[in-house]
Amino acid sequence: MKLTENLVTFRLKLKNVPGTLGTAISIIGKCGGSMGNIQIIKADKEYKIRDIAVYVSTEKQVKDTISALSVPGKDIIEMLSVKDKVFELHEKGKIFLSNRINITTFEDLSRVYTPGVAKVCMAIRERPELAKEYTIIKNTVAVITDGTAVLGLGDIGPVAGMPVMEGKAMLFKAFGNIDAFPILLNTKDVDEIVRTIINIAPTFGGINLEDIAAPRCFEIEQRLKASLNIPIFHDDQHGTAVVCFAGLINALKVVKKKLESISIVISGAGAAGTSIAKIFLSAGAGNIVVCDTSGIIYRGRKTHTNPAKEALAQITNPENEQGTIADAMKGKDVFIGVSGPNTITKDMVKTMAKDSIVFAMANPTPEIEPDSIEGIARIVATGRSDYHNQINNCLCFPGLFRGALDIGATSINEDMKIAAAYAIANAIEEDHLSEDYIIPSVFNEKVHKNVAGAVATAAIKSGVATRQTF
Repeated sequence: MKLTENLVTFRLKLKNVPGTLGTAISIIGKCGGSMGNIQIIKADKEYKIRDIAVYVSTEKQVKDTISALSVPGKDIIEMLSVKDKVFELHEKGKIFLSNRINITTFEDLSRVYTPGVAKVCMAIRERPELAKEYTIIKNTVAVITDGTAVLGLGDIGPVAGMPVMEGKAMLFKAFGNIDAFPILLNTKDVDEIVRTIINIAPTFGGINLEDIAAPRCFEIEQRLKASLNIPIFHDDQHGTAVVCFAGLINALKVVKKKLESISIVISGAGAAGTSIAKIFLSAGAGNIVVCDTSGIIYRGRKTHTNPAKEALAQITNPENEQGTIADAMKGKDVFIGVSGPNTITKDMVKTMAKDSIVFAMANPTPEIEPDSIEGIARIVATGRSDYHNQINNCLCFPGLFRGALDIGATSINEDMKIAAAYAIANAIEEDHLSEDYIIPSVFNEKVHKNVAGAVATAAIKSGVATRQTF
């Protein structure tokens, strides 16, 4: 499994003689590791215990290094432990609950709990809307998964998906100041998932669906939106679509093309691909062709189809093109990949229109390696942080939920998503745009504030806000 320059710490017991540390460093270097910090943990006349931090890029490097440093019969080097910094960071989980008010006296206790709390309970009973003012509901989002489509790992189950859910909750807090909490559902039954979420919904101001496989995710979201009067958002669909559209807005400025006049091919007809097609259409695109593993999706296709793909065929592919993804890419201005690794080739990209735009967003391995089409495609973006132009959902969901919660939105609609996309795109001044800078950084605070404001304004204009100021 490939890592992205992960940091691993080897704790070694080294014989206290000249050259021992050098020998260890040499072994690590031969195994492909790059040296980080070296610290002495303990020392005596016979031995020194050192922590040696090493940057590695594959799991095999870690195993090879451990093996090379642990050769039987070598009494000058002893491997004591191996610590992966990623695992260390996850120890005991990444989030925790904290009291906003300190309880230090009996007076405090009587106000936050009995008897004082009864006054607030009765007020909410008489006016339920007060719960959003006097409880955590207004600022709390549930991050809910069944673990069926976790990252690029697939159906690994809800418990294995928990680290992702915790990470998502951290991002909500860091970039939107929203208290989010992971909810794991130990079922794949659509009816049971919908029923469970409806039953727990009174706890939350919004619901973020996460890592739920298509096509079930479409039905789950639609049924929840019909049943609940709070924002429901499946981030794998709509977060990806919003940021992808933001990137395309700026990419088109660079190549001086208009959304209404370009042709687009999308690889992937799952949650993300479907939502991307819909947001592009809502924003004014007209010529979109979507492909799956069986090729172009078209009206009347009989094989490898389902109701979601049939519905997609009705709103895309105006010329009813047929064939393979290679056929679909010929002459197209834009390729959007939300499918799998190595889906397209350099030769396919060569058949695209002049000044082509390629968003290869499969993670961790994109549809095509960006380096291989340098000088062929005019603009390239991926879903990875180690390439330029990262299409990162984190640019969207914190600000989007912030704006929706602040304005008391009863739903998240297409107008709000398009407003979020333009807010992300406009965070970069037009004269600063370039082929390798079409998407702002997630650490640009202006992005999240601008998204929140744009979403709140769009909610008011589209009639889903319950407040008129934010």
